[in-house]
Amino acid sequence: MGYGAMGAWLVLAVGDDRSHGGNDGYDDEPSQHYSWDSTVPNHANMQVGDVIALWDKKALLGVSVIEEIAREQAEKDVYTCPHCGKASFKPRKTKKPEYLCFDCKAEFDVPVTNRRAVTTYRSRHDAAWTDMAGLLPGQQLRALCDSPKSQNSLRPLQWDRLRTAIETTGESTVRIVDAAQKTFQDERHRAAANEKGFHGDRPIKGGHRTVTVRARLGQRAFRQHLLATHGDNCAFTGPTPRTALDAAHLYSYATNGEHHDDGGLLLRRDLHRLFDLGLLAVHPAQLTIDVSAQLTDYPLYADLHGRILTVALSAAHRSWLRIHWTMHRTDPV
Repeated sequence: MGYGAMGAWLVLAVGDDRSHGGNDGYDDEPSQHYSWDSTVPNHANMQVGDVIALWDKKALLGVSVIEEIAREQAEKDVYTCPHCGKASFKPRKTKKPEYLCFDCKAEFDVPVTNRRAVTTYRSRHDAAWTDMAGLLPGQQLRALCDSPKSQNSLRPLQWDRLRTAIETTGESTVRIVDAAQKTFQDERHRAAANEKGFHGDRPIKGGHRTVTVRARLGQRAFRQHLLATHGDNCAFTGPTPRTALDAAHLYSYATNGEHHDDGGLLLRRDLHRLFDLGLLAVHPAQLTIDVSAQLTDYPLYADLHGRILTVALSAAHRSWLRIHWTMHRTDPV
């Protein structure tokens, strides 16, 4: 299980398809958060600090560490078989009646609807999210679970074995997950020491706000393409450790929803954020870095102003950069 008391889970996240005859599904964004409720087996067992590996029945989507679990009370519609009262059924695509109960084998068109009080759970795990879309197949993931034949959407997982399987593919970014998990382990140890009377630094109260984004399917393949093209090289600053490089889209992926071969560059993670905000841009004619006046008090970034990019750009790169420029700069080129 990794660092002692920490757990690990394989959880099913397939968006609108994560529903069955018994409920209406859940609101998931795999790279950000995951939702479930008290009708789900193992619902109360996942904890902050646990590793969470998300899959879509066919393959791995990504891995992270749970930073927070929000719990609330709510009511939801629960649907049951009118013959046996159980929820083991799914709609059929072609046959009629629409539903077949897996338990009593009854066929019916309309399930019984019951309004039930439930506890809802919503994890947040974006900080250590590591995109691994398609890296491991579903059959291999099932075999790594404590109960390989389980059909539950939340399945206890053997993290040490999953880590080994990931590293065998040559993927090293899984170390980000290890580092995040160890941070939570250290915090637990400090909390336990404080309860025994050893009072160190007091935690600062804080919170989170929910940001909903689309899950970036294909992001890992996009990043691998950029690494193969440019190597371990930040387009703004030069050679950079691979684990610190992001695959930065030169356009709004949230709007476009597509990966283009020449539609991205590798950027150091802090520079990626500043580029997305328009605080850093590339002059499309001079192909030099333009630093916003908001960053002039920060020499680390101000010194980038006027620098030439460290990678060769294609015509498509320049087209995307021109669009980015017109979005964030008032002077046309």
